Amino acid sequence: MSGRETGAVEVHAVVTGRENGPAVILSNSLGSTYRMWDAQLAALEERFRVVRYDTRGHGESPVPQGPYTIDDLADDVIALLDRLEITQAHLVGLSLGGMTMMRVAARNPERVRRLAVLCTGAQLPPAQAWIDRAATVRAQGTGAVAEAVVQRWFTDEYRSTYEASRKYHEDMVASTPAEGYAACCEVIAAMDLRGDLPSIVAPTLAIAGADDPATPPAKLEEIADNVQQGRLLVVPASAHLANAQRPDIINPALIEHLEQP
Repeated sequence: MSGRETGAVEVHAVVTGRENGPAVILSNSLGSTYRMWDAQLAALEERFRVVRYDTRGHGESPVPQGPYTIDDLADDVIALLDRLEITQAHLVGLSLGGMTMMRVAARNPERVRRLAVLCTGAQLPPAQAWIDRAATVRAQGTGAVAEAVVQRWFTDEYRSTYEASRKYHEDMVASTPAEGYAACCEVIAAMDLRGDLPSIVAPTLAIAGADDPATPPAKLEEIADNVQQGRLLVVPASAHLANAQRPDIINPALIEHLEQP
């Protein structure tokens, strides 16, 4: 446990699936809501107690004034586990959600069974790019970055083929509260989890989108290589929101990983 005073907020969460099944907590990316996991839901609900939540500052969760830290986001997860009386859970996170779950796994190993991180990194320099994006969003709102964000979330072919999905996800980004989005940009700017990786004991599956410009496969390889029990999966024809683009590959991989003893 960390010695810092917790600043946890009560995040919005939706619990479905098998009431008495092993718990799986799903943590969303920057600029999304718990709905970003829709393509995983049916497959996971058959086997697990599925907990989706909105990161602070996103969706239906509270939007405290920044700054936030990665420890604040980790504190929110621990508070959520406590609220739901879950002693130990599988943790799954994408992008910012993956960073949050890595911090929980390093800091609170007794609460974590298995870990899966998608399209994320232990550090994402340059920090100035995140600081600049936070400033843009505070000045102009999240709608100002929605189109550019979703360009990185999906491959060109996917966006042109699935117009409705592209629009749905642009609206998701644009609906994110500006302060929540900006403060989470600043979390990423300041975050460096490279020193945490060797202390992560939970068996870890690191999933990369082969065509992800935001967190390329090398970022996931770094995680898989430096945690105590890591494995890398690179998913073809997928960008940053690989879970939405390639559930045909990612869902079976997640289930196989989480169901191992």
